[in-house]
Amino acid sequence: MSAVKYTNRYNDEYQFSLMPNGNILWTGKFEWCRSGWPNVYDDAYQRYQEDGGTESLETFKQKVHEWDELACGWTEFAQKYMQYIYSDKTKIDMVDPSGGPYISSGYDMGHFSEAFEGKIVEHFIRNEDGYEIICSDKPTTINEVVYAPV
Repeated sequence: MSAVKYTNRYNDEYQFSLMPNGNILWTGKFEWCRSGWPNVYDDAYQRYQEDGGTESLETFKQKVHEWDELACGWTEFAQKYMQYIYSDKTKIDMVDPSGGPYISSGYDMGHFSEAFEGKIVEHFIRNEDGYEIICSDKPTTINEVVYAPV
């Protein structure tokens, strides 16, 4: 398969190539780029449960980031548990070169090309050429909505 090319708003060109291992190699200009690590909620959620909390982890994740507009500050709940959240610096879960494209974990790479249909971003590994996008294969169903490539 030939590389899929993407040109961002600054006319920087990026290429995406399917690798033999099923992942995608992302090459291009990453001079001005930001990246991020996933949050780890295990310690914070455990403390919440020890305090008698019964909400699901997903609900906890929402509540622990709530901002009180009237008080112009974090909610009391967020202040109590936010301090126990940390970043997993062993994994990159978001890459955003200046001008795009912004890609993060959970993104369906099929939006770039049919050749990547069902390839869901798990995380990224930096290499000398750019990034290896570690993907999982999403099972497709006949009833699934299919989006046209960007």
